[in-house]
Amino acid sequence: MLSRIAESIYWMSRFLERTDNTARLLDINLNHLLEANDAGAEELQWAPLLHIVAGNEVYQRIFPDGTVTGARMIRYMVQEKGNSGSIYAALKGARENARVARDRISKEMWEALNEFWLQVDGHVTHRLSPERESAFFKHVRAEVARFHGLTVSTMLRGDAFSFYLLGTFLERADMTARILDVKYHRLLPDLDLVGSPLDYYQWGALLKSLSGFEAYRRHYHGGIRPLDVVDLVVFSRHFPRSLHFAVDRMTQAIQEIGTSQTDCAVCRTLERLSALLAAREAEEVVREGLHEFLTEFLDQLSTLHASLQNEYFEAHLGMEQCAT
Repeated sequence: MLSRIAESIYWMSRFLERTDNTARLLDINLNHLLEANDAGAEELQWAPLLHIVAGNEVYQRIFPDGTVTGARMIRYMVQEKGNSGSIYAALKGARENARVARDRISKEMWEALNEFWLQVDGHVTHRLSPERESAFFKHVRAEVARFHGLTVSTMLRGDAFSFYLLGTFLERADMTARILDVKYHRLLPDLDLVGSPLDYYQWGALLKSLSGFEAYRRHYHGGIRPLDVVDLVVFSRHFPRSLHFAVDRMTQAIQEIGTSQTDCAVCRTLERLSALLAAREAEEVVREGLHEFLTEFLDQLSTLHASLQNEYFEAHLGMEQCAT
């Protein structure tokens, strides 16, 4: 398999996952503002999203006064072309990479993604009106889910499918870790407060932003507890947006692909990620420092991406790369 095709499939799935994550964050935040009784200042409600997507520097460049408002954040995260994490930019990147790899994805996948891009391109030419925002975000999430469904049911299993899984789960693990790190410490700045009653809507919003609210309620029956939230989204082997689930799926994907390297940096990094999660419990991680734990996890994810680039994608360096 050509390395440029492998990289395009990897980035196609990463950009699609990023599209879904961004729509999910915005939709849940809007709903939370409507449900919560103590919404507080507008900037306090929207600024955490900038930290989650590591977008402070780009936002400051686009809005020099630095003021964070709901309208600005929706523009920045939906249609801002200068923001590589916006829905517009991410979906455009997914389509361009899919175009490069058209002979390795199914016809149904390409048609669904191309149609999705045309729909979004038409919707975000002008500013979304408040009454259209939530419906638009739900549409984006539904289209990404449809694409994943078509991929699972129509894509030939092989190296291409494995790179698709690598991109999806690396991006998903990155977002899960960032959401938990930012929102957990915003809701619980003092570790002495572990287990204390906190605002139901805020913890519910954290779980909903990871599509984990219903899963949490089925598995835990003592109300929403911070330690149980960490247990679900970090250590669960069965929750599809947990860190453990993502690392397991990436490990399986690399095993399917194989490597010609005698010293496999990708394999070593995945082993370190697995070791970081093995034989640990939520209470131990929180006691020792959840932020430090998640920072180390994110650093290892960054190393994993760099190792994938070095071992699988660098054969075409010097050529014009597609959206990355």
